[in-house]
Amino acid sequence: MMSKSVLISGAGVAGSTAAYWLSRNGFRVTVVERAAGERSSGNPVDVRGPAVDVVERMGIMPRLREVASAVDRLTFVDAAGRRRAGLSLRTFQSSGGDREVEVPRAELAATLLSAARDAAEIRWGDTITALTPTPDGVDVRFEHAADEHFDLVVGADGLHSTVRRLAFGPESEFVRHMGMYVATLPVHRAIGDEREVVMLNAPGRAFSVHPNRGKPLAAFMFRRSAAAGFDHRATDLHKRLVDEAFAGTLGPFANYLDEVRTADDLFFDSVSRVRLPHWTTGRITLLGDAGSSLSLFGDGSTLAIAGAHTLATELSATPDNLPAALHRYEHRHRTLVRPKQRAFLLASKLLVPTTRAGITARNTAARTLTR
Repeated sequence: MMSKSVLISGAGVAGSTAAYWLSRNGFRVTVVERAAGERSSGNPVDVRGPAVDVVERMGIMPRLREVASAVDRLTFVDAAGRRRAGLSLRTFQSSGGDREVEVPRAELAATLLSAARDAAEIRWGDTITALTPTPDGVDVRFEHAADEHFDLVVGADGLHSTVRRLAFGPESEFVRHMGMYVATLPVHRAIGDEREVVMLNAPGRAFSVHPNRGKPLAAFMFRRSAAAGFDHRATDLHKRLVDEAFAGTLGPFANYLDEVRTADDLFFDSVSRVRLPHWTTGRITLLGDAGSSLSLFGDGSTLAIAGAHTLATELSATPDNLPAALHRYEHRHRTLVRPKQRAFLLASKLLVPTTRAGITARNTAARTLTR
């Protein structure tokens, strides 16, 4: 019997993991990625809990340890740069314990994709423009490549998923702005040592610098209602929003805002929750942030890896009954996603307190916990 064909939209963490496991289990996998090539930057993310077992079984954990950060604490400073409190990042360890790692997102995605590329076909610089369900699969139209038929289409294309829009409906139906924006960019110098993320808060705002193994990354998080006409690709608008939120608040770190103004590698987006009643329609399913985004502690990558492995496991168990496999995948993976989405409010209060009293209370709690 001919093996089933799977098209995965997105060559990021979720898509690359799914491509590896599906190819390994006999599926014919094609990955299509809008970008022209792999990204060279990205904020640090965690491989925790169930994802640790997955990457160890892929044989890539030694590589991830080579590029992992040495960070083990988060330090809170005041407007003069004085250290006020801190937390050990071991506080946030999951079931993987000391086996867990923090790595730059681009390094994680590249390592996962390298493991998958021997068996999966990777197409760069193309995207899906139409999906037409058929009784035995999906007819797919691409922006550049010729039309093709696949037994299954997997949307692993992130918060602003093309597959979700084409198969389920407009983004506005499923994506909710959670009152916060985040920007990250490479910067010229760290603030603390190589084991320390340093964070400065003002009411409703948080600025931090991660040492990132000698390639420091700054993050700007701030609370704001949805910006009118927001476009996640409009860099000039992004710089203006960051400037408006942080001008006059950074004290001795004001020069980092200058780097935002001149940046050519700025990531910016809304912190949003993606919630759908179902992740599957016919032979089209969603994976990772496309179906269930919301995290402030780097858990999105862990969920993407774990979800991709669950999807591949269920599809491989009943390749001749894909609908039943997709139903099992969704049932299993939602049990991991729900508590992470519920934890958002607690995480946002810790990282971005809304008032000066809230900042003081957070710092006091951190000192108490450390003692």
